[in-house]
Amino acid sequence: MTISAALVKQLRDRTGAGMMECKKALVETGGDLEAAVELMRKSGLAKADKKAGRVAAEGLVSIAVSDDGRRAAIVEVNCETDFVANGDSFGDFAQAVADAALAHAPANMEALLDLEIDGATVEGTRRELIAKIGENMNVRRFQLLESEDIIGAYVHGTRIGVVVGLSGGDPELAKDVAMHVAASSPLCVAEEDVPAETLAKEREILTEQARNEGKPEAIVEKMVDGRVRKYLAGVTLVGQPFVKDPDITVGKLLGQRDARVTGFVRFEVGEGIEKKSENFAEEVMAQVQGA
Repeated sequence: MTISAALVKQLRDRTGAGMMECKKALVETGGDLEAAVELMRKSGLAKADKKAGRVAAEGLVSIAVSDDGRRAAIVEVNCETDFVANGDSFGDFAQAVADAALAHAPANMEALLDLEIDGATVEGTRRELIAKIGENMNVRRFQLLESEDIIGAYVHGTRIGVVVGLSGGDPELAKDVAMHVAASSPLCVAEEDVPAETLAKEREILTEQARNEGKPEAIVEKMVDGRVRKYLAGVTLVGQPFVKDPDITVGKLLGQRDARVTGFVRFEVGEGIEKKSENFAEEVMAQVQGA
């Protein structure tokens, strides 16, 4: 079958492997991108699975926290350029959406877009802003979080936002944990929260990698067990080294403060969204021509 250059590029972006290795893997898997990623990981050719989609879309993440510090709303709003993303009108709109989500706890995106802000619905305000600014924008997603005791919130720049729920602890600890989540991007809170399918797939890949290293079968299982433990420590919040003190894990930090994380949400602008590649000069020209 014919493998397109675009498909080869997608695989190369995801794995960091060479062009020929990517094309060969796609041929072997009949053009199935996900199967090719898995094949290359098993063979050790993939440097890293960078996950689907480049983080390329513009926009920002906004957070609203209730006065009692126990509820939060986090939203991602997208636009086409960072010029608009950094503007006051866009920022005010995103914050108003977060505030409305917190106040009314909509059940889904349709309900959120029907909420009223500044005398119009969220959707109506969005359309007015598009007409005013001349650039498409979208309320992409939102999530609500409740905590038994404390919500920690942190926004890095405007592109990464985190809310964390704590039982026990204090506001300073909650913010520290939120900052850690922003920096380290854990998959979930603890080992028991890792989806069984995800863990099984990772074990399968690690087993193939160990066998490809030529290790005896008796050694393979022990190697895989060790690598699975390392994987779990890397993807779980409580297993990760704390960013402000790498000598202890987040789990140990929480234990010292008699606290536990009840949940967290991390949004990063543009996760999974592909944006047409443009160089800076072309982007400026596009803005000038659109003015």
